[in-house]
Amino acid sequence: MSTPLLEVTGLAVRFDTRDGPVHAVRGLDLSLAAGETLGVVGESGSGKSQAVLALLGLLAANGRASGRALFEGQDLLALDEAALNRVRGSRIGMVFQDPMTSLNPCLSIGTQMGLVLAAHRGLGRRAASREAAAMLDAVGIPDPARRLRQYPHELSGGMRQRVMIASVLLCRPALLIADEPTTALDVTVQAQILALMRELRERFGTAIMLITHDLSVVAGLADRIMVMRRGECREQGSAGEVFHAPRDPYTRALLAAVPRLDGPLPVPPAVVPSQAGPLLRARGLQVGFPVRTAGFGRRRVLGAVAGVDLELGPGEVLGVVGESGCGKSTLGRALLQLVPVSAGTVSFLGRELTRLPRARLAPLRRDLQVVFQDPLASLDPRMTVRDIVAEPLETFEPAQGAAGHTRRVAVMLERVGLDPVHMNRYPHQFSGGQCQRVAIARALITRPKLVVCDEAVSALDVSVRAQILGLLLDLRQKLGLSLLFIGHDLAVIRQLSQRVMVMYLGRVMEVAPAVELFTTPRHPYTRALLAAAPVPDPAVERGRVRTGLPGEVPSPLSPPAGCVFRTRCPHAIPACAAAVPALSRHGGAEVACIRVDAIQAENTVNSAN
Repeated sequence: MSTPLLEVTGLAVRFDTRDGPVHAVRGLDLSLAAGETLGVVGESGSGKSQAVLALLGLLAANGRASGRALFEGQDLLALDEAALNRVRGSRIGMVFQDPMTSLNPCLSIGTQMGLVLAAHRGLGRRAASREAAAMLDAVGIPDPARRLRQYPHELSGGMRQRVMIASVLLCRPALLIADEPTTALDVTVQAQILALMRELRERFGTAIMLITHDLSVVAGLADRIMVMRRGECREQGSAGEVFHAPRDPYTRALLAAVPRLDGPLPVPPAVVPSQAGPLLRARGLQVGFPVRTAGFGRRRVLGAVAGVDLELGPGEVLGVVGESGCGKSTLGRALLQLVPVSAGTVSFLGRELTRLPRARLAPLRRDLQVVFQDPLASLDPRMTVRDIVAEPLETFEPAQGAAGHTRRVAVMLERVGLDPVHMNRYPHQFSGGQCQRVAIARALITRPKLVVCDEAVSALDVSVRAQILGLLLDLRQKLGLSLLFIGHDLAVIRQLSQRVMVMYLGRVMEVAPAVELFTTPRHPYTRALLAAAPVPDPAVERGRVRTGLPGEVPSPLSPPAGCVFRTRCPHAIPACAAAVPALSRHGGAEVACIRVDAIQAENTVNSAN
């Protein structure tokens, strides 16, 4: 047996708090060979991230680590700060969960990558620029010279994640630690990142420790899997053993909670027709943002949403899917009048919202709620969880008083899987998934008629996600709650929605009943999204042939003429550039594609062969 690259024995992590010591990791043992990929899975608070932060000496000031962690013959836990600095970034690289908070918004990409090369390899500015451009090219970022001059906010989420991976690989580390590298990424970008990590392992021989709560992610990438719960290892084994013959009840429960695209089709909840018409209706909705461009301060309009029509009935769940930058979030905010509408109308219960003054719109906010994608950005860090969740009650139900509000908050926190005992804590004292549950509790506390969920469960682990989805469906049935559910996890959309809308570059590509869309996708873009979605089964994942979508989503400042998807569509013909295709009826679906019948016939022939 060769010596492991990393061997951890008896790792324990403790945090000293005013309430006494908190044990985040207890007696953890693991090993990792050179070129091997270890998937570390578990729910929020299981100790996954704290274990690797302890290895790198990055614990909070009140954190203490003990045990032994031999890496290339050195005990990481015994190294001083100077020695750790020589290891971190050079021999061990880490990709953190949120690339936007990991990258300095004040420095260009080239400057940040240059600092890494100067610190660890002593390269000058020109040599560092050449090396950084070559690495950006290696991770699949087009036009790397231009990207080096750009700032993090100018890049998409997937591209920022690739920049982080490129920065980590500049020093050719022996070990890459990736902490939730695909969380909140859409399925096509997630597929690109996972394919990139496979290529890096083969090309550079890099060992990878992949930390995630998404079992679908590790299914196709990990050689071995370690399942953690409450700071302890509950099970270790090969990917095939853990997925197909799990020994621990906790592992079996995690696998049972994972929604699958290849599983039995769920029976969609029935929508009760309303004599009063749809709860929400939008016609010709457009949202554009003026953007100052180079050259004499000229202004152009960035078209985020381009002529969207939709209807949502009482108690209906409409799933909205598409890649980052397709306009999903802007559409949700425009429906709630949180961003200005450029053209079109939005009506709620027959009242047109686009013409209502702010004072008359405010009372309707009780019935129009939203769960934003980033909980830490939407929760006030100065307020306790109790005050955050109770704030809508103080606005719309002041007569209940503080005691009544506190009781309501406790009940709602319990329903979303949080201990009411912790309601006096602040957001920074919770994990990202726990903060997301706080945001969901806040949105549901007034029992609204419509909730726009913008990636509301993307940061949640599988068991909590199943609990939250069950809660939403229960409230939908009991209260007639309607949901506009924006997401990138197609398996969740399939489980929750009656209808699904597919968007690309501000336009609707396809709208169909969920059962029909997932069994008979008609638009080429819909087919590409479904093909990119991972399946939580190593045997299936490693046998799939992935073609992927070429290139990036075009800039909404200069969208392609005609069909906006044609520049990436494998079925495009010259006629696709002539005019914007209108939605036309095909079975139960509406599809914006002039070649839909020809593509369906071609796919039928290919399937027969």
